[in-house]
Amino acid sequence: MADLTQEEWSSQLESDENTFILDVRTPEEVEEGYIPGATNIDIYLGQEFVDELEKLDKSKNYYVYCRSGQRSGQACAIMNKLGFENAYNLEGGFMNWTGDIVE
Repeated sequence: MADLTQEEWSSQLESDENTFILDVRTPEEVEEGYIPGATNIDIYLGQEFVDELEKLDKSKNYYVYCRSGQRSGQACAIMNKLGFENAYNLEGGFMNWTGDIVE
């Protein structure tokens, strides 16, 4: 797992053809806005979160975020255990995101 700064995360996203943006916040948080192209799977779903992750393509590069970077860090650790090799955590989370958002 790698923690990426906001700048690293957004520049890698731009140059990476094999991306999957994963938002692990609650649906209520997502309603306040999200990064374009993100798929939401709430980490608080527990086993259901793991089940949903298992359906994803492990060959993609996952850019994971939450509100502040804590839950997405946990999500990346879970993903690594499940065999995802490339999971990148957005340091500072959505709170500090300065890129495009969908409201």
